[in-house]
Amino acid sequence: MAETETRTRTGTTTRTAVRLEAVTKDFGAVRAVDAVDLTVHEGEFFTLLGPSGSGKTTLLRLVAGFEQPTDGRIELAGQDVTATPPNRRDVHTVFQDYALFPHMSVEQNVAYALTVRGVRKAERLARAREALTTVRLDGFASRGPAELSGGQRQRVALARALVDRPAVLLLDEPLGALDLALRQEMQTELKELQRTTGITFLLVTHDQDEALTMSDRIAVVRDGRIEQTGPPVEVYERPATAFVAGFVGTTNLLRGEAAVRVVGRPGTYSIRPERILLTDPAEPPAAASADGRRTVTGRITDIVHAGAHTRFTIALPHGDRLTVHRQNLTGLPQSARPDGEIGLSWDERDAFPVPS
Repeated sequence: MAETETRTRTGTTTRTAVRLEAVTKDFGAVRAVDAVDLTVHEGEFFTLLGPSGSGKTTLLRLVAGFEQPTDGRIELAGQDVTATPPNRRDVHTVFQDYALFPHMSVEQNVAYALTVRGVRKAERLARAREALTTVRLDGFASRGPAELSGGQRQRVALARALVDRPAVLLLDEPLGALDLALRQEMQTELKELQRTTGITFLLVTHDQDEALTMSDRIAVVRDGRIEQTGPPVEVYERPATAFVAGFVGTTNLLRGEAAVRVVGRPGTYSIRPERILLTDPAEPPAAASADGRRTVTGRITDIVHAGAHTRFTIALPHGDRLTVHRQNLTGLPQSARPDGEIGLSWDERDAFPVPS
C-alpha cells in the first residue's frame, strides 16, 4: 500500500490528504502541540474541536506552514512539507475575519491569487466567476465588500480560497463572527460545498454543535494533545475520556460513590441528559427493572425552557444531581414542577463507562 493511502476500519482504502507524525510545537517554555499524530483522508470534512488554548489553531497553522514544528513531520498527499513555505503548499486558509480587500470588487478579491500568479485575465475572470457561482454569489461580482452582508462576505472569502482549486481548504473558526441563525445556515452550506467540490476541508472550531453538524470525523483537542478521533456519533455516544464526555455536548458525569448510588456500580460514567426520562415517582430508588432500565427519584430544583427542549435539574438523595433534557413534544408528568418530586428512568446501557 502506498504511503499516501490508509485503510479504514471497514477495510476500504482511501488516500491521505494530511498526515502529522509526532508533531510538537513549543513557544518558549510553553508546549502548544505535544507529539500529535493525525491523519485526514482525501475528500473528508475533518474538524479539530477544542476549547480556547487547546492547541487546535496552532495545529492548523502548522499544516498551513504559518508555523514551523519544533519536532515531527508534516505531509500533504504523501509529500513531506515540514520545511516547505506556505505559498508552496497546496492549501488555502479561510479566517474568521474574512480579510477581504475593501478597495477591490468581489470579483477582484476572488481573482487576486490568480492575478499574483500571472494567470491571463480571461482565464482568471472565468475562474473567479465559476467560484462565485459555486458559493451562490452570481451577480455580485461588481459589488464591494462593504455592500455585502456577513454571510455574503464569508462566501466571498470561500470563493477566493476555492478559485485556486487547493487540495486542502483550512478553515479557522470561519463562522465565529456570524449570528446564530446565519451560522446555522452557513454550516449547511459549507457541508454542501465540501460535498460538491470534493475538496478536503480541515476546520478548527470550539463550537460542539458546529463540529457535530458538519464533520465526517472529529478530533477533540486538549492541552496540545488529541483525546479522541472518530465520527461525530462515536465521539458523542462513546466518549473516550471524561473530558470528551463533558466537552462534546452536555452530560451527567458520575464518579465514586455517586456512580455506585445512581448507576449501581463503581467507576466513572457518562449519561446524556436526553437519555433520561421523567416518570411518576412511584418506582423505588436505584431499582433495576427486568428490561434493563434503572429508576431513581428526586426533587426538581430548576426548570429552564430552552426552545425545543426544557432543561430540568434534579436533586437526588445523598446530594447527587442530574440534568435532564426533555423535548417539548407532549405533556409532562403532573409532578414536573418546581420543587416537585419526580421519577427518572434510563436504559442501563446509556450509562457509558469512561476512564476516570
